[in-house]
Amino acid sequence: MKQGRILTGDCRVRVQFHQPPLALRRFFTTFYLTEIEVPDGQRVTDYLHPEWGNLRMISGDPPEAEIAGVTPRHDIRDIATGPTSTTIRFTIGRARIWGIGLLPLGWSKFVTTPANNLADSLLDARQEPAFARFVPLLDTLFGDAPDEAAELARIEAHFAARLAEPLADEARIETCHAALVDTDVWTVSDMASAAGLPPHTLERLCRRHFGFAPSLLLRRQRFMRSLAQYMLDPSLKWIGAIDGHYHDQAQFVRDFHRFMGMGPREYTARPHPILGAVMHARMASAGAAVQALHLPEATRLVTGG
Repeated sequence: MKQGRILTGDCRVRVQFHQPPLALRRFFTTFYLTEIEVPDGQRVTDYLHPEWGNLRMISGDPPEAEIAGVTPRHDIRDIATGPTSTTIRFTIGRARIWGIGLLPLGWSKFVTTPANNLADSLLDARQEPAFARFVPLLDTLFGDAPDEAAELARIEAHFAARLAEPLADEARIETCHAALVDTDVWTVSDMASAAGLPPHTLERLCRRHFGFAPSLLLRRQRFMRSLAQYMLDPSLKWIGAIDGHYHDQAQFVRDFHRFMGMGPREYTARPHPILGAVMHARMASAGAAVQALHLPEATRLVTGG
């Protein structure tokens, strides 16, 4: 477990990442607790990066959250998101937030609808039928007083109790995920070859279990590698952080607008009081600064990552 703390103005952020138990690691990135402290009545704004599906359970000041082109959501304490290909802008005050990061294999096992049906969506987990089986956890997670160890135990027990449920396409999901995160794979043809699948099968499988077509997933990986590199070491400047698969800086800027809804300069000029802490703590704890760059468990075991 590692934690990160930053001070931005009057905002203090503590992030604690927990590796899931061995039996659950194939399905999740991490279980993570973010504690935000601001003066009474104050709120901070930050921007989530494109990521895999998530469930965030909030005790304290509920956020306002907004995804591009969708009406902002207010006062939801249990926020579910499908896989995203754009930023989520959120504003929040003092709060404790437990997050559950679902790898594509985890989405397919624990969520009851294809990922592409809920991609780029902000959902109230209590109202969304696909998350109905999470409600017992939502009802019991927070006790009368903060207790990190007890809360984590409830999360682990909830999913451990469902491990025996069957999962179709298990091996192909992991094979596709391994191909997606391979930095030598940068075309759909490469990905199909690495996964050992015909292109039309790869397309269908990616949409159902990963949320998007292979071409967009590969483009997102390339962008997130660049963004993570810059956020971890701003001294590189953007030109030094851009992934080698980009043809030129203009192509990267176009992707920045596609995935973040703004350009690199605008993004850099805005404070990142929460995501700055999260990325550094995640990198220290899990070896990946953002969820999209997490390796599937089989690949981690082979590479030692």
